[in-house]
Amino acid sequence: MWKTINDILNSIDNFVWGVPLMVLIIAGGILLTVRLGVLQVRKLPLALKWMIKNEEEGEGEITSFAALCTALSATIGTGNIVGVATAVCTGGPGALFWMVAAAFFGMATKYSEGLLAVKYRVVAKDGHSLGGPFYYIEQGMGAKWKWLAKIFAFFGVCVGLFGIGTFSQVNGIASAVNEFFDADNSNCVNIPFLGQYSWSVVVASLILAFCVAAVLIGGVKRIASVSQVVVPFMAIIYVIFVAILVITNITEVPAAFKTIIEAAFSPKAVTGGAVGSMFVAMQKGVARGIFSNEAGLGSAPIAAAAAQTKEPVRQGLVSMTGTFIDTIVICTLTGLSIVITGAWKVDGLEGVEVTTYAFQNGLPFPSEVSSFILMLCLVFFAFTTILGWDYYSERCLEYLSGGKMKSVKVFRWIYIFAVFIGPYMTVSAVWTIADIFNGLMALPNMIALFALSGVVAKETKKFFEKHNKNKYE
Repeated sequence: MWKTINDILNSIDNFVWGVPLMVLIIAGGILLTVRLGVLQVRKLPLALKWMIKNEEEGEGEITSFAALCTALSATIGTGNIVGVATAVCTGGPGALFWMVAAAFFGMATKYSEGLLAVKYRVVAKDGHSLGGPFYYIEQGMGAKWKWLAKIFAFFGVCVGLFGIGTFSQVNGIASAVNEFFDADNSNCVNIPFLGQYSWSVVVASLILAFCVAAVLIGGVKRIASVSQVVVPFMAIIYVIFVAILVITNITEVPAAFKTIIEAAFSPKAVTGGAVGSMFVAMQKGVARGIFSNEAGLGSAPIAAAAAQTKEPVRQGLVSMTGTFIDTIVICTLTGLSIVITGAWKVDGLEGVEVTTYAFQNGLPFPSEVSSFILMLCLVFFAFTTILGWDYYSERCLEYLSGGKMKSVKVFRWIYIFAVFIGPYMTVSAVWTIADIFNGLMALPNMIALFALSGVVAKETKKFFEKHNKNKYE
């Protein structure tokens, strides 16, 4: 019975994350790129400048940089380490090329999401902000589309609670800690109704649940304050060590880039047909790129709506840098390290094991040190993803419940409990269901982006006409 259910869920998952969804998201990105005049290239320097320069005026709960970090806390996660490795191993090195290509168009999508989130958000007298796809669907497309907004919000709650925000991330942390401290499970304890687990898993789950609770109980401002410290720290640490790997193997870099480009268009010439066709490389790269940076899924604009800003275009540019940092910088470095070290060709390795192999064989440190660094990055990446997705889910629930904060507070404690039991949840069906909901979030959001692309183009043109006349700083 369970096998049948899992087979059905996997079939649904493969369909949802298949060609139709990827075509829809990429087509949206191409449309917005054209209508905005390749804004992601022309305005990237300005976006990076404004990323760290907050506005002094404007409604909202948190600074523009804090809003970006809150969004990045959810996007920079295990996908940057595990997802890239999976894409390269199953789709070949060429998947990395298509991942970056998807991110390029995704930057225009993320810009549009951030702009619309601020334009159509609702800000209460106490400064409490609520916005995202549910509001730019309802207010931008009209009240008759409110049912579509509610569908998006429902999927958002499900994604956060049923896996992406809780079980999969917590399980990833527990596995990483267990692999480093007690790989052979020599120190175990029997837990009633759950079975036998290593003490490293038990201790990790307790510490993690306490840390998550301490942050979440403080609401969005505490999530943002933690995110704007942890996210830059963890991203910089990871980038530094991967950069060290690349620099110490600099002579291999030209060959690695050649391999990536060749494999993107002619995989069999590089892999000998081991990973299939160009279509497979494209599919794996695009899918993992979208999954990592979430451009088009509609999650990041929920955080963008809380930013203290009076200019939707400005916040759109800041939001756009999230995709640049997540995929074009971090995922590219991860993929490059895997190709340089040949980790993708080692038989028997999958997921995090591939990246671990790359770190152990590419970094000029003892293998124990390299493994510890990667474990630390995984823990921080997954921890901030838990925080980010709680925030997204709470805002979705707030919209669904008509602003009833009591239901949000109850949900918060349920979420914390899900984090606590996460290490002991190994049912693959849970993760598959979460994966399905995550993909389904994109459908209402992309419909709105197509419908409101004219609004995005008009707002952008109007803003830069004024900006060029020095009416804005």
